[in-house]
Amino acid sequence: MHGTPRPPATPAEALSAMDHLIAAHLIGQQELARRLGLTVTDLTCFGFVLEAGEDLLTAGDLAARAHVTTGAVTGILNRLQRAGYVTRRPDPKDRRRVRVAAVPDAVTRVEAVYAGHYKRLTALFSDYSPEELAIITDWFTRATGLAHEYLEKLNRNDPTEDC
Repeated sequence: MHGTPRPPATPAEALSAMDHLIAAHLIGQQELARRLGLTVTDLTCFGFVLEAGEDLLTAGDLAARAHVTTGAVTGILNRLQRAGYVTRRPDPKDRRRVRVAAVPDAVTRVEAVYAGHYKRLTALFSDYSPEELAIITDWFTRATGLAHEYLEKLNRNDPTEDC
């Protein structure tokens, strides 16, 4: 597969397209979270729990990934547990810590909500060649790194540092 010819674009057009994608996904995440009875932050954290799979996260791991304090993640985990999305399990190597596991029924509910969208995205990706997918994946990975760097700068709240 060679991919479909693409129209030329400028960096400004790419930034605008990215802004529209981010806005559409933010609004979509809010709606999905609402349908699942969660906040966007809670849904994002549940996504991190799902991504970890069998390598269960600690509360500290989750706080670092979500860029929230350990106190905030305690509230998030309390809400997720009350809503039936996660359970806490003792860490087998350190009984003072707990690990967070997804509840299988909750995984099924969340996957069902995302299934149609992910199916459409997978179909969209099939329109790109392996080389183009490599570029797209590289861009997403590098842009995510820049976003995390930007968030860290914002969280430092240093007026002498340009964000």
